[in-house]
Order: sequence, then C-alpha cells, then structure tokens
Amino acid sequence: MAILNHPVYDCIVLGVGSMGSSACYHLAARGQSVLGIEQFEVLHTHGAHSGHTRIIRKAYFEHPDYIPLLQRAYENWAVLESMSGEKIYYPTGLLYAAPAGDPLIEQVKASANQYAIPLQILSKAECNDRYPPFSIPDGFEIVLEPEAGFLDVGKAIKHYAKAAQQLGAVIRTGEKVQEWKREEGAVTVQTDKGTYTGKKLVITVGPWSAELVPGIQDKLKITRQVLSWISPDSLEQFTMDRFPCWMIVKPGSPGSYYGFPAMKSGEVGGPAGIKLALHHPGQVTTAGTIDRSIHPADLDHLVSFAKEYIPSAGTTITDTATCMYSNSPDEHFIIDHLPGTDKQVITAWGFSGHGFKFVSVVGEVLAELVVDGRTELEIGFLSADRLGEKQEARSEKES
Repeated sequence: MAILNHPVYDCIVLGVGSMGSSACYHLAARGQSVLGIEQFEVLHTHGAHSGHTRIIRKAYFEHPDYIPLLQRAYENWAVLESMSGEKIYYPTGLLYAAPAGDPLIEQVKASANQYAIPLQILSKAECNDRYPPFSIPDGFEIVLEPEAGFLDVGKAIKHYAKAAQQLGAVIRTGEKVQEWKREEGAVTVQTDKGTYTGKKLVITVGPWSAELVPGIQDKLKITRQVLSWISPDSLEQFTMDRFPCWMIVKPGSPGSYYGFPAMKSGEVGGPAGIKLALHHPGQVTTAGTIDRSIHPADLDHLVSFAKEYIPSAGTTITDTATCMYSNSPDEHFIIDHLPGTDKQVITAWGFSGHGFKFVSVVGEVLAELVVDGRTELEIGFLSADRLGEKQEARSEKES
C-alpha cells in the first residue's frame, strides 16, 4: 500500500550502509530533513561492508590525491568516537612488505614523502625482532606505517545511523527501491512499500548501483571476495598490542594479501582468530547472483600464503565470509552530481574494495554537494567526467 501524505524531504538517501549512513548523519547535522531507505537492515551481510573490520591508512599507494580526504576522514572518525563514546579506530600500525622495487612499496613511500606521513623502514632482522610471527623472504622491502590500523565496521555504521536518527532523520529498512524519477522540480522514489518525495536524491547503494544509476551498466564490475579467519594455537603473539595489520605482495600472485591482528573476546565483533584475505578483484558476479558458498579453491591460496609468510599462525581456517567489490573502470571512486539532473541527484559508487576508510568524509562530501552544490574538499579527481561523454549522454537521456 502506498504511503500517502508523507512530507517532502530535503534529501532522500538510497542505501543506508557504509556511505549512506554517514551521508544521513552529515545531512541531518546540517539541518536537512532526511529520509534514508535501505532494502535490508542497516547492518547486514549482503553487500560490501561484511567482514567486521577494514584497514585504514594514509600513505596511499592507489593515488596521493586521496590523502587530503584521508586526513579529514581521520578527524571525522575521532568525532564519531567522541559522539558515540565507543572506540572505532584501532591504531595497530600497518606493515607493508614486497619485493624491493615493487610498485606498492614505491608508491607508499612516494605518498608518505609528499604529505610527510610517518613511515619506518625495517630491516628483516628488525621485523623479526618486533614481529616474530612474520617470515618475510630475503630481498623484500619492509615498511611500517605507525598511524595506520583498522576500523570497526559495525560500530561505525550503527553509530552514524543512530546519530542521524537522533538529529531527526527517518530511516526505513526492509524497503526495496523500484525506481526514481525527477518531476516538477522534485525527485520521487517508488519502493515496494511506498512513494516518497525529496528535493534532492543521494544514491549510495554499492553493488546495486547499476540498477539505480543510469548509464553505468557497462562501467561497474561487481566481484565476489572471500574473507577467512585462521585460528593459531596461541593467540597471544597475534593480539593487537603485539601484532599489526599487514599488506604483503607475494611474487606470482595478483594484488596483495592483507590481514589483521587477532581480537580478544569482546574487543571487536566478528570471529576469533586472524583475518586474512586477498586484495584483488575476484570472480565477476552481480549483487543478486553472488555465490555465497565457500569452495576449496577460495581458501587454498590463503592457506598457502599463511604457511609461507605467517607460519606460526597455522592453517586452521575457523570461519569465512563473502563480500563484494564494486569496481569502477580505473578502480577509483566516483562521487559526483549525476549529469542532466540540475544537481538534484548525487551518486557515489565504484569504491573498488578500498572505500570504507573514507566513509566518515564521503558522508560530509555528499552533504555539501546536496546543500551547497559543491564541496571545499578536493574530489575533482573522483569526478564522473573521466568516464567520458557516453556516460553523460546516457544519463541525461535516461534520467
């Protein structure tokens, strides 16, 4: 049954997950009347944010232009911790290791040098002394970023959604968006439970973006990613006060392996043990057809990595999970007004497996684009313009 006599909201946010929960908060904090619509619950395991924890780092090998946004993100995470009274950011440090001359290490050092981000260059002996569980091969370069660490995903999303509601935002869960359209200077959203009207629209639906953002079907690639947890016989040497997060390039393997310290009971939600995964786009899928089953091939390379690089962790995988990467063509984000909508519609998509650390600042950016039509934060390199004229032409026609 359609919902009648509902208000005209200043902004409707489609998708109240990672980016959407932050957007709802930052919009409400700027005095906007906000409606957030989420097809699942605010916290769920169907999208891109499952897995409980995400790494945060500043010496950004993907591109140094991200670093000013990261600096703001760190500030905003501290604000959320203060508001919520809970710890969300854990500064465990992050160990990078790769064969000497590998682009990952070179770009980490270049970004750190450009923005004066503290790094420590470790010899193999120093690494062995500080972090005995690692077995880094000869000929590798080892770099520690002390101010890096990880974020508690569940607490971050929960507290942004809660803070938004405390400021007056309405969040409706369990509603699937069927379509949206612009008419008579407003944006109308039709869900399976009602019809809603807003002056502006923000679309932050992750792997479902191609269903709601016109013109990106051939630009967005969804991939299936597998996460694992390994339980060593003794957790003591792997706890976060003794062991860092890490990213390690294994010769002959794509991307980089990454992981987290073991959590003590009650510290952070999620399975016990050491979380381990591969940062590289996996099997191409869709949000509606992803295979959630775990197969031997999903885990064999993770076990092989653990045997070689963290031998004392053992090979007992005690838990697994799947999530999705929403990959843009160049694996950089798209945060922009949708062309042809007179700045009424803003989209944020293509976070490509490295977006969660930016949640606290992306919400702020989206709120500024809604309220002011622009942002003082440097996001020019994330513009949709780089996708070419085809995107603009299609979006103008289809919206």
